[in-house]
Amino acid sequence: MKFAFVFPGQGSQSVGMMNGYTDLPKIRDTFAEASEILEQDFWAMVNDGQADDLNLTINTQPLMLTAGVAIYRAWSKLGGNRPAFLAGHSLGEYTALVAAEVLAFEDALKLVRFRAQVMQQAIPEGIGGMAAILGLDDNIIESICTEITNNSDNESLEPANFNSPGQVVIAGHKNAVSQGIILAKEKGAKRAVMLPMSIPSHCVLMRPAAQEMQKQLDQTTLQAPNIPVLHNVDAKHHDDISAIKAILVKQLYSPVRWVDTIQTLAAANVTHIAECGPGKVLAGLNKRIDRNLQSVPLTDNETVRQATAVLK
Repeated sequence: MKFAFVFPGQGSQSVGMMNGYTDLPKIRDTFAEASEILEQDFWAMVNDGQADDLNLTINTQPLMLTAGVAIYRAWSKLGGNRPAFLAGHSLGEYTALVAAEVLAFEDALKLVRFRAQVMQQAIPEGIGGMAAILGLDDNIIESICTEITNNSDNESLEPANFNSPGQVVIAGHKNAVSQGIILAKEKGAKRAVMLPMSIPSHCVLMRPAAQEMQKQLDQTTLQAPNIPVLHNVDAKHHDDISAIKAILVKQLYSPVRWVDTIQTLAAANVTHIAECGPGKVLAGLNKRIDRNLQSVPLTDNETVRQATAVLK
């Protein structure tokens, strides 16, 4: 059997999301480690905190990284086999790099906290936006974005996430996103709705954040991956350290090519994909991309234990 692990990003977080993992000591140990490194009680935040605090990008990014790493460590502690591939959706790419030992956990925590800060600072709140478009082909959405950008003096609109066939997220200036919603509906979209996101991720508006991220990555030590990691930008794996740093910078202003990522795994004869993190967001996307792939969400103590027996 050939299987892969994928790690979710922002959007999978919720208060109480770690309640199902209380019987796995490695989970609490990892949260305690993260809390000490960033001097913030993440376990209390995720279990007893307010949703507004949890949803702040500066908290969400290190929290989701910690959750994914904690579950992967618990899997390994239980004797789970090493996956053939790793991948992560947006922020989840950093979690995958920790699992592949490209990044030390401490360095990754500091990087994603910094990433969240520079993303928030890249554009004033209320200027940018994101919207989900359902039921249109990718090429139609791309043409909508091009048309709106070309007809605007200073505003841009781009595809930000190719999540599954018929599900694309667009990002850019808020007015351009609003126009994109209207045009998508006119062209037959089943649904087109603004997302509650203050940061327009994976578009040109994140270039200032990317420049700051480049400086931070230049000061961070990376190692060659011991498991191939498929990257969001090109759905390929890279062994060269400089190439990995460059692609992490590019990730901030480039679309997440999740459809290509899952199709690459299927083409490599992967049969099972374990979602290593709370929730089942990626499992739903993966099923729509390739129904032949078996999804294994690691959502609690029991599913983690069961997966160690199933994924061999």
